[in-house]
Formats: sequence, C-alpha cells, structure tokens
Amino acid sequence: MKLVFDIETVGCEFETLSESQQEFLLRVSEKEPNIEQREKLKDDAIRYLSLYPLTAKVVAIGMLNTETEHSMVLFEGNDTKEWQSEETGVKYSSYSEAEMLTLFWEYAKKADSVVTFNGRNFDIPFLMIRSAILKIKPSRNFIKKRYDNKSHIDLLEVLTNYGTTKKFNLDFYCKSFGIESPKSHGVSGMDVKQLYAAGKIEEIATYCAHDVEATFQLYKIWNEFLNI
Repeated sequence: MKLVFDIETVGCEFETLSESQQEFLLRVSEKEPNIEQREKLKDDAIRYLSLYPLTAKVVAIGMLNTETEHSMVLFEGNDTKEWQSEETGVKYSSYSEAEMLTLFWEYAKKADSVVTFNGRNFDIPFLMIRSAILKIKPSRNFIKKRYDNKSHIDLLEVLTNYGTTKKFNLDFYCKSFGIESPKSHGVSGMDVKQLYAAGKIEEIATYCAHDVEATFQLYKIWNEFLNI
C-alpha cells in the first residue's frame, strides 16, 4: 500500500518570537538601503513563517490509501469533530497537532511507500522537525535516498528528473495533465493563513483533501506513462 499525503501549515505571529529570532529573520531586510524594498523583504520574511517548522505548526494532514482509495483528513481542533463528505467520501477528524503527528506516523509505518508533491523538500522534513519539537519520534525516514523511489515517490522530483528541468507548481501540472486542480475550488495555499485566522479550519481541511486527490491523480499518470 502506498500512502499519498499532503499537509497544511500556519505560521506563528511574528511578535511571539523572541527578539533574537526576529532579528535573525529580518537580518537581510535590515541591510536593504531602499525603504520600499526593505519593507517588502520584511513582509516576505513574515509571510514565509508558514514554511518553517520552527515558526509554524501543522493544522491539517490529508492521507489516501492507494489500494482502497479511501481518504481521510486530520485537522486541528480542540473539540472532537468528525464527518464524512457525501460527495467525495473523505473522512474528516479533529485532533491536536501532537495527535495528528502521532497518527500520521502510525499510518506511515504501515505503508510500503509514500507519495508526495515536493514532500522531500517540504512536507516530510517539516513533519519530522515538528514531531521532534513535540517529543514525538517519527516511525520512518522517507528522505534518506533522493534517487530511490522505493520508500518515497516525490512527484516534483521525478517529473523534473530530480531538478534537472524546470519545476512547476501542482496547479500547473494538474492543468497540463487534465486533472482537476485544487485551486479550482476557490482556495489556494496562500489563503490558508487567512482562513485559519478567520477560524475556517474546516475549509482548510477540505482544501487539503483536494490537494491529496490531485496528487493521487498525478501519481497515477506518472506511474502508468513515466514510471519506466
């Protein structure tokens, strides 16, 4: 069984970081003499907080079993919430971040391999560092060997011959291969922080499910026509 997965993350508030951490993140912008460019660099540094496991947390993890094609999304929530989409059959359940990570590593332990889109550079290292921060030990290491697809198929890696050709985002690949893009539902990764701030965590969970489904469809095309 292969496990297709995707995560959604949200950065902390910049003001909650220590003074030394803020200085480190703004060190490049502070050296910029142009005031307008300096402010842009500062805004970018704050916006990118969602990309780093030291300044962000996991708010949703979507998973799909390639054998059964059953999907589930774990999402952040203090109160227990569970439902299943009548349209897609995706199951949704709320947990704390620590519980989500623990459950993910339990599922990952049972998989022959995982399938991601840019998981080697983002999803997996993010999950591993966040797990360590929360004193949770990952059950597997899926980033040991870059050119070995046995335990991890990173579609962005294999579709670009491991970085030898231009990289495109998931939306671009989906539209090129005739797959429904996650963005077609009106939400993109750039909207996650705003949705989270507005308390719309269930919309983030739904977006995560669309990402997983698109990744699965892209995997099937790669596996049938390019896995030579």
